Amino acid sequence: MAFRDIAGHRALVQLISRAVDRASLPPSLLFAGPEGVGKRLAATALAQALNCTDPLRGCMPRASGSGPALPLDACGRCSACTRIARGAHPDVLAVEAGDGGAITIDQVRRAVGQARYRPFEGRRRVIVIDAADQLVPQSQNALLKTLEEPPDASQFVLVTARPDTLLATVRSRCQRLSFGQLGTAEVTGVLVRDHGYDQPAALASAASAGGSVGRALLLASGELAAARAAALALLQAVAGASDTKTRLDGAKALLAGKSGGKASGGVQRQELTRRLRLLASMLRDVTLLASGGDRAALANADLHDRFEPLARTVAARRGVRAFAAVGEALAATAQNAGPKVVADWVACRL
Repeated sequence: MAFRDIAGHRALVQLISRAVDRASLPPSLLFAGPEGVGKRLAATALAQALNCTDPLRGCMPRASGSGPALPLDACGRCSACTRIARGAHPDVLAVEAGDGGAITIDQVRRAVGQARYRPFEGRRRVIVIDAADQLVPQSQNALLKTLEEPPDASQFVLVTARPDTLLATVRSRCQRLSFGQLGTAEVTGVLVRDHGYDQPAALASAASAGGSVGRALLLASGELAAARAAALALLQAVAGASDTKTRLDGAKALLAGKSGGKASGGVQRQELTRRLRLLASMLRDVTLLASGGDRAALANADLHDRFEPLARTVAARRGVRAFAAVGEALAATAQNAGPKVVADWVACRL
């Protein structure tokens, strides 16, 4: 995955490419942004650009359509590039959480120890800490001195969707690059180009994915089918409901774990977030139909027949209020509010 193949993030990719070309890249970087938008791919592309044996200059970004040429990019074909892509290059180390769900101090110490040595065969030794928010506090403290004074030939890249969970001392020692959500067209293009989905299926998944390729892949593969059904069930339950009991009964659909049984609080919050995002996408479609909008603009076009009866009972103004309520529910979930409280609240507000 070279710079030119990264979907979206044109300004950031240009900035990183230019810094590599000018040898002005800060030695410690923090790639922050939502899950599944390409942060880890950008870290791999950076490692390739730093160690490619046949780098390219002035090539155009393929994934982003038209745009300025990249000052420098990896070729993607040489031995160094292909081994970095496979995770088999001796100078590129990926640090990830183990089975316990945390990145331990021993893992960090090994990475710091390797960073002290000169590259074995490449120009730079690159240490990528994926999901850096899973670093335990002791691990973060063990990184501090190295992040502040990294060895000359080493590059650290911390990748996270939750940068605020990192210690302030860690964040202050890294140059932060913020990756935003991708556009629906960009996510659709990745699904079609890189994963073989046809255009209609890719568009339906991308529209409900909140700008995340990772989430779109889960949706397209069917792993989010239960979440989608639950969001639709709640919408149908509350559309014509006037009593609180019916609404609270409908809220139960948002609380099921992946298997439909009990789940931990963390898993429930993750599932609730998915279902709320899908609910927001459906509310947008219902509101569009209620206001006489074009059916071709529906994000969930395959559910049109289900949305038509809902649109007759949901006024456009009510749909806008409901959409805002889902946004508030997502914000509360991100702040660790109890899943049941959030689900009950949003069901009563729809």
